[in-house]
Amino acid sequence: MSDDALTQWVAELAAALEIDADVLDRDLLLDVARDAAHGVARPAAPLTTFLVGYAAALHGGGADAVAAAAATAQRLATSREA
Repeated sequence: MSDDALTQWVAELAAALEIDADVLDRDLLLDVARDAAHGVARPAAPLTTFLVGYAAALHGGGADAVAAAAATAQRLATSREA
């Protein structure tokens, strides 16, 4: 998927979900997914990113809450790598 297609998809989905797409740090969440997939198991990637988003929402939402939840997830996932 091209960057343009991905950007368009994120904007379309965010609008449909009635949320602000600007809170998304695409590169950070893709890194979280990569770390979960490699450090835990491939199916951990979507589950981890869901949990990061859910935790961020419970802690007030916004970019700072996403970054904090992502940091926790990455720390845990990378500590499992052999």
